[in-house]
Amino acid sequence: MINKKLILFIVFVIVLTALPFVISGYWLRVLTQTFLFGAIATGSNIIIGFTGYPAFGNIAFFGIGAYVTGVLTTKYNMPFFYTLPFCAISGIIVASLLGIPILRLKGHYFAIATVGVMETIKELVDNMTELTGGGPGLTLPIMQGEPEYIYKFFYFIMPGVMLFSLLILFIVSKIKQGYALRAIRVDEDAASVMGINTPVYKTFAWAVSAALVGITGGVYAYWLSYIDPHTVFGGTYPVKMFAMILLGGGTTVIGPMLGAFILELISEIVWSKFIAIHGMVLGLLIIFIILFLPKGLFETFKGGFSFKKLFNNLKENRL
Repeated sequence: MINKKLILFIVFVIVLTALPFVISGYWLRVLTQTFLFGAIATGSNIIIGFTGYPAFGNIAFFGIGAYVTGVLTTKYNMPFFYTLPFCAISGIIVASLLGIPILRLKGHYFAIATVGVMETIKELVDNMTELTGGGPGLTLPIMQGEPEYIYKFFYFIMPGVMLFSLLILFIVSKIKQGYALRAIRVDEDAASVMGINTPVYKTFAWAVSAALVGITGGVYAYWLSYIDPHTVFGGTYPVKMFAMILLGGGTTVIGPMLGAFILELISEIVWSKFIAIHGMVLGLLIIFIILFLPKGLFETFKGGFSFKKLFNNLKENRL
């Protein structure tokens, strides 16, 4: 019997492959950016959704990856693809070192600590002028070729990164480490009593997440060919990342990617039509997700769509 999920995946890949030849340059950019957020949300979901640790400042690894690629390509003339393993390694090292003290914290304390990490790294990059360019930013070498070729190149690279993150998340979900992370999310104390070395597993989750988000940051830097601390270490990225994970469902593999597609396309349409209220609409959407879809689209509508489920979630939230 043919697996329906496999058929859907093949159709998805075929559609992605055909799209750049039939859509305009504007929508090519929009979809590339959507894949970017899909990769960020999927990579971050290992620590946020599967482990249950709200790493609000996880975007710090996106910035680290962006600057690793930026510095290696500008200062050391390293080819773009060769920089990506260094983006992953840098994320793993930083997450492993920080995980020892910070992962002892829980809930909003951990969330605030990750924001502090993000701001600290941002300030370091801002002041390392000779290496990183400081506040004015860093200009990367521009890719050679016709604009149409460059647009399509990054269109295919970005979903590749997203699908790679999805594959890693899927593998983690099927191995013993993944089950350990779920146990930590449900009840960390009980998981510890059962013999799960929670500090090790939490550090593992954060390191894998940091590696995937770091690679995404490296691709982003080369795509934009210009980065600055304010953009890659903050902006609306942390808020969007969390909203996408919440919308799709942090306890699922494919949920964050779905959330990224929905939220980013809505955001782009609203921004293009109503630029003055773009931020307000994004805020209202996040409030709606928290009130009506706390478990995400996948978990809420697992048995089919129903308005009753939405209002039941609202009643539970009131309690």
